[in-house]
Amino acid sequence: MKQTTLAMAADQGAGFEQYRRPTKRDVFLQTMNEIVPWSELCEVIKPHYARGEGGRPPIGLERMLRMHFVQHWFNLADEACEEALLDSTSLGRFVGIDLGRERVPDATTLLKFRRLLSEHKLGEKLFAKVGEVLQAKGMKVGTGTIVDATIIGAPSSTKNADKARDPEMHQTRKGQQWYFGMKLHIGVDSQTGLAHSAVVTAANVHDKHPIPDLLHGNEQRMYGDSAYASQKELIHSKAPKAKDFTNDRVRNRNGEVDEVKRGKNRNKSKIRARVEHVFGVVKRLWGFNKVRYRGLAKNATRAFTALALANIFMSRKRLMA
Repeated sequence: MKQTTLAMAADQGAGFEQYRRPTKRDVFLQTMNEIVPWSELCEVIKPHYARGEGGRPPIGLERMLRMHFVQHWFNLADEACEEALLDSTSLGRFVGIDLGRERVPDATTLLKFRRLLSEHKLGEKLFAKVGEVLQAKGMKVGTGTIVDATIIGAPSSTKNADKARDPEMHQTRKGQQWYFGMKLHIGVDSQTGLAHSAVVTAANVHDKHPIPDLLHGNEQRMYGDSAYASQKELIHSKAPKAKDFTNDRVRNRNGEVDEVKRGKNRNKSKIRARVEHVFGVVKRLWGFNKVRYRGLAKNATRAFTALALANIFMSRKRLMA
């Protein structure tokens, strides 16, 4: 018979928390526990994960993956994630840690796991695997793609050890405001609203350049804002049958507004707006509106993982059904 520790008994509600009710965090974690394809995602990482031969046994792969996802969902640094697991019963239950029997993996262990994902570009593979799982469950990629880009800010200060900004980040101007950081370009299915492709670049790269990498090739329509206007050659280089449904510029050289084009843009934007739902989850819910690491590679791993989790979150009702 397995011995029950005081921590385990309290977690199971054995008379210690009689009036406790499930919080929103509890409900969210329970939902994610049920719909995230844990076994399929672990198989992606397993060939690169330590087997523990000749040394102490490594921490379970699924446990590390759960901790990694907790970092994304609640925008936690390594040390903050470790402390959250020590403090929160719901997070400890989700990760599967009984503090009466074992320690929480420390921040250094999380750091090494994140470096493993970055070195082998496993963030992209996790994103692709989630797409395969969702398609297998009936959420097929259609013939319409919405493309868009968003700026992820980076520290512009030079008050650091190198006395310099991150050399892989650059500045760009949007409207009357200057920004420093990187860009996340995504391609979103116009029917399901789920991201099927993504590209990470420095902020000074124009939105139009990654267009071929954001299309899957079978599109019949491509939607985008006015930054993608007049790019038919780039579109047809990847999707020959795609029609250009990007928004037109409504003002001419004299500053006059073409009301006919404005009306057409409104109709196109009703579909194009679905791409903003993805950015809303990644930047507002997951907190990825600023980079956490130096260099594009590490932040690209975080971006692809965040998009994979966003696709799962946006499909939660269909997956639960």
